[in-house]
Amino acid sequence: MTSTSSLISTLPGRSYTDPALFVAEQARIFEVLWFCALRSDELARPGAFRTVQVGRESVIVVRGRDGELRAFLNVCRHRGARLCVEETGEVKRTLKCPYHAWAYDLDGRLAAAPNLVKMPDVDRVEHGLVPVALREWLGYAWVCLADQPPSFEDTVMHAATERLGDPAAIEHYQTDKLALGRRIRYDVRANWKLIVENFMECYHCATIHPELTAVLPEFAGGYAAQYYVGHGAEFAERVQGFTVDGSPGFGKLPDVSAEQDRRYYAITVKPQVFVNLVPDHVIVHRMFPMAVDRTVVECDWLYHPDVVASGADLSLSVELFHRVNEQDFDACERTQPGMYSRAYRSGGVLVPSEHHISAFHDWVNQRLRG
Repeated sequence: MTSTSSLISTLPGRSYTDPALFVAEQARIFEVLWFCALRSDELARPGAFRTVQVGRESVIVVRGRDGELRAFLNVCRHRGARLCVEETGEVKRTLKCPYHAWAYDLDGRLAAAPNLVKMPDVDRVEHGLVPVALREWLGYAWVCLADQPPSFEDTVMHAATERLGDPAAIEHYQTDKLALGRRIRYDVRANWKLIVENFMECYHCATIHPELTAVLPEFAGGYAAQYYVGHGAEFAERVQGFTVDGSPGFGKLPDVSAEQDRRYYAITVKPQVFVNLVPDHVIVHRMFPMAVDRTVVECDWLYHPDVVASGADLSLSVELFHRVNEQDFDACERTQPGMYSRAYRSGGVLVPSEHHISAFHDWVNQRLRG
């Protein structure tokens, strides 16, 4: 605690600037916890794959011939070459290394290699690709590099229950059945923790989010949607939809309850996912920490499939949170240089409405202590 009891100390500046600490976070956070990799329906056909950076590892997620998604480390078992160099692609039968042509079936088994028939003792499973644990939830593929992954239910799914107060509440949005209406990728020159901290509080909302506070007026008071368990910020009386000008959206999703209508809920799933729930669509952010001062954020806007199939104009709906994203990421980039300053050597302070950020800092420190 600081000398002023109403203020809470933050992490020190080096937590956001020290490359060695970033490596420790990769090893003890991102490489051992569940990581949201991609939207499952991106890989629609057998042989479709995407490579994803998870901590210091490149991971391949591929759709098998049996229709199942599987994940593997993107490393050839022969001499360690990067197996797939493209971010996305599709193969007919095997994943083939471009170096020595070792080829792997879509289930990870070693399928072929030059002169392999002359080596009948080679175990094609033992020398196959290294598997990575994979679970699907909310229509996304989540992977975990740990040899013994933590309980998915007790970590990932619990985050939604902890925030909403009801394990069934998030299911009303049927996120796994929604369709991708728009995706925007942001390359943010800031440490990943600054982005998490920004998302978790609304002390800044009145200052930098005029469009958002016009739709959600209670945010102007500095209290975020995540401040109260089960609380959703109510739309302004004159607002008809979660759009940049308050105009109507696309009608409530079929199973969204009356209590959830005209409200916004935000969920943080540590370490790298934000889920935003509104009556007619869902917005999902996934962070990919690339360096101590660089984070790529993919933001998906998900709608009822009929809305997307109809070719409806999504621009007013997308624009609201796109502006919020740009405003937030500009603030994070404005903050990152200050982390190097001697003025922030011992850190800064949090006001009482930001107390849940202190809990996040405690969580980070606990993970780093192992």
